[in-house]
Formats: sequence, C-alpha cells, structure tokens
Amino acid sequence: MALSISLVFSISICFLASFQDLLSVNAQSPNLTQPSIMPINYDLYHSSGNLMEEIRALVHRHPDKLTTETIHAGNKGYGAEVTVVTYCKEKKENDESSKLRILLSFGQHGRELITTELALRILSILSEEKYLPNMDQASLKSALDKLVIKVVPMENLNGRKLVEAGDLCERRNGRGVDLNRNWSVDWGKKEKDYDPYEENPGIAPFSEPESQIMRKLAISFEPHLWVNVHSGMEALFMPYDHKNTTPDGLPLQRMKSLLEEVNRLHCQKRCMIGSGGGSVGYFAHGTATDFMYDIVGVPMAFTFEIYGDGTASSRDCFKMFNPTDLATYNRVLSDWSATFFTIFKLVPHQLGEFDSKASILKLDKLVSIDEYLDGYLMERRNRYGKKMENFKKQV
Repeated sequence: MALSISLVFSISICFLASFQDLLSVNAQSPNLTQPSIMPINYDLYHSSGNLMEEIRALVHRHPDKLTTETIHAGNKGYGAEVTVVTYCKEKKENDESSKLRILLSFGQHGRELITTELALRILSILSEEKYLPNMDQASLKSALDKLVIKVVPMENLNGRKLVEAGDLCERRNGRGVDLNRNWSVDWGKKEKDYDPYEENPGIAPFSEPESQIMRKLAISFEPHLWVNVHSGMEALFMPYDHKNTTPDGLPLQRMKSLLEEVNRLHCQKRCMIGSGGGSVGYFAHGTATDFMYDIVGVPMAFTFEIYGDGTASSRDCFKMFNPTDLATYNRVLSDWSATFFTIFKLVPHQLGEFDSKASILKLDKLVSIDEYLDGYLMERRNRYGKKMENFKKQV
C-alpha cells in the first residue's frame, strides 16, 4: 500500500512538472496564446497634434475660403475643446442664412483615426490644394458657391489622445463616456448586451463638454444636412438609431434617394443602407444623429461608416477600424471624399427650395436659460406639438 502511494505521488510530481514546463513555453511564445496587435502606423496617419496643426496651417493659407474657431467647455474638473472649420466662399454679412448649411463631424470615437484623415482630405479639396479626379470642377465650384460647410475634424480630442497613448480600443472621451450615447433622444436606455466599456452614456444627457459644444453648434447653425462620420463597417445610415424604423413620407424619400445614388456611384452598391437601428444589428440610444433629426429638425441627418476590417480580432482595434496599408488608406480617402463632394452637388436638388430652418421649425421655441453650457434647457413645444427637451442641471 505504501509503495502504491509513493508511486502515485511520483507520477503526480512528474505530471505537474511537465504541465509547468508547458505553461512556461506558452508564456515565452505569446503568438501561441493571442494574436498580434497592430500599432498605429504613423507613416500613414497623423498624430492628433500634427493633424490639427496641419488644418490650422491650411486655414491660414486660405482665409478667403476657410475660417476656424476652437470652442472650450468643461465641468467638474474635466475640460474639452472642439475645433470647427467653416468653408464659405465670398463671405458676406448674413451669408450663412442665405446658403444651404452642412455640418460634418469626424473623430467622435477616438479609435477611428481614418475619419479624421478624411476630414483633412475634404478640407484640402475645399481649399483647392487637392483636386478630385473624374469630377467636373466647374459644376462643383458652382455648387460650393451655394454652401456653407462646417467641419469638426476631431470631436473627441481627449479620447484620441488616450488611443495614441496605447489604449487602441478606446472609443469614449477622456473620462469614459461614449459621446454618441450622451444625447437626449432615448438617452440612457440599455439593451441586454449593453457594454459599459463601449457605451457608457454618462450621468445625464449632455453631461459631457464635447456634446454640449456640439449641441450648441447645431442649434445655432441650423444645418440642412448633418453627417456623423465613423468607421467599423461600410454603411450609409439614416435615422433612427434607437429603433427599427425610419422616418416616413417625403423626408424618407429624400434621404433614401440620396443614399441610393451615393451607394451606386461610390460604394458600387456594397454599402448597407437603412436606419442605424434596423441595419447594424443593435439599437443605439442617445445618438447625435437621432437628436439632429428629431430635435434640431435637420432635414437630412446621416451616419456614415467608411471602413471596417471584419477579419480583425476584437482586440486588434487599430486594424479593425482603420486601413493599415497605403493602397487601402488612399482608396478609402479617395472614395469617401468623392462621396462627400457628390453629396454637396446633389443635396440642393434633393431639398429643392429651402428656407431658413428657424422659420420652418421654430427653433426659437428651444430656449436656453443659461447659455447652454451650464446645462439647462426649458421644455417647450414647437408648432407641430413635438416635445423638445427637458434637461436637469448638469452635475
């Protein structure tokens, strides 16, 4: 009996030693246990600082077409800044109110670097330092003369800095809030698969300075077209994100017609089209695009997804959300910049004769009682009886 116990004990020791050796080998060979993670390729991509510096220099070279402002906001010790670049040729007094107004936002999620590169490319074309091949320049210039375009090249600067510091999967802002869940329409609702790391909506609608700045910008500018630019897939989304429906009637016809034409011309019909909530596979609550359509009353409000690598692992976020080789990088920027300039030409025809948004939607009914950024908005109803907003004081 004693011999049997000794034998079993010896076998057990040998097994444990062999198992420890196996663990040691695996620990020394990380490729056996996890896929490699691709770092940011700075041969292709600008750092946030370099990109914003290049944009400021571009504006400085073209004061006849471009202007820029940087808006600051903060609360509870957290501060943020959002830079806005405005394109408007032959600027005159009251010029913005007489032209069709377009608002574009890029870089709302820090890990989506390609979107900010697209912002720079679009601004370079607007300044005429770069040109689009295969597009009639005379007709394009004629269309641009009728537009005011505001570009937010990097909405989430603080989150982008976290990505550049090594957290390549970070999409939230500098204090862990998803800026595309921080808006008031259907805010705070959580689905069964809710992931707080990915979708933290904040402590209240517009709790975040970045969202406060964007809300103030949208309400004051009164755009006719809004596009929130993301990456992760290829898609052209219209409202709604928080439910499996789209607007109906003429608004749906206008938006769908524009997206189908863009899909045919530039996506070779491979881009997904539909409502965000009905197409992407999950509902998103508290998004910017739903707010722009429902509250601001933007006639055409979209979310574009410009690139995604479905073969990348969920941990390999730079590869998942951004092109990693020069050819794909150039193709994405070329295709999607052409997409936007096609939209700039088509939107006036899609909307027909447009009026001042304030006269149509009575946005003066949305009354700020402490200049927006302190966090109050009074509840009002517009002429159609649609509930606007009812916010508690930000804390």
